Amino acid sequence: MSFRKVSQLILLAVLLVVLAACGSNSGSDGSDSSSESKGTITFGQINWPENIAVTNLWKAILEDKGYDVELKLIEMGPQMSALAQGELDVAPEIWLPVQDKSYYEEYKDDANFFEDPWYSNGKVGLVVPTYMEDINSIKDLKENKKKFNGEIVGFEPGAGTMLVTEDVIKEYGLDYNLIESSTAAMVTSIKEAVADKEPIVAPLWKPHYVFAEVDLKFLDDPKKTYGGVEKIYMATREGFASDYEKVSKWLKNFKLNDKQLGDLMLSVKKHEDNPLKGAKQWVKENQDLVKKWTK
Repeated sequence: MSFRKVSQLILLAVLLVVLAACGSNSGSDGSDSSSESKGTITFGQINWPENIAVTNLWKAILEDKGYDVELKLIEMGPQMSALAQGELDVAPEIWLPVQDKSYYEEYKDDANFFEDPWYSNGKVGLVVPTYMEDINSIKDLKENKKKFNGEIVGFEPGAGTMLVTEDVIKEYGLDYNLIESSTAAMVTSIKEAVADKEPIVAPLWKPHYVFAEVDLKFLDDPKKTYGGVEKIYMATREGFASDYEKVSKWLKNFKLNDKQLGDLMLSVKKHEDNPLKGAKQWVKENQDLVKKWTK
């Protein structure tokens, strides 16, 4: 056998070894760690400021790691149902112990609710403009029905807070209608009312950027129907942790405090036409934190 043929055989053997190594080079998720996609992960998304911010944050992080990420705009009820049926991978925003208790109770056996929250300082309740000095408690609404035309301006039907607000109306004996709309429409109504110094009452939550734009106050809730401090959790479909072991661990490492979430929301809001751009900018400026989650 000539030297040339021997060299060709050696080269062929080396190439076969390299190709075999590449073929077995998969991550702990069971997915390829090459330039090919490591899989598609779907997040449920709701048109709430913190939700838009967090879902785009994880889209930025995971796509940088080689995953494809789809954000499906879907309201809370259908979102939880889709998660339970395995049609959605991640529901990123479940408020407990009060706001989304009904969804937790319904789906706790069909989905994986994380034990630890990613945000621990939420507040929910009815708000009015601060210039309404004589309205300071939910009880005050009963004798001031005419001021508000007997209406509480709400947002998307099926949201946990909307369901709890229905309970509030019953608990306090309020003869009010809860108006269903969208978060954007509700915020617009609040801003317009404040601009005209008109009365308005609406269910709202912190964190929310609108508190930085107009002066609002939470009404006292002596019956504690809205609860106290609310925490925000994630949930994933059954089997997600085994299909995407790394990502599941990263999501469980995820934590934000008030300042971090506030800065993220502002960064995303600056790029309302392209929220992913705002999320990527935040990721770039907070690499130490992102690395901590994805270690």
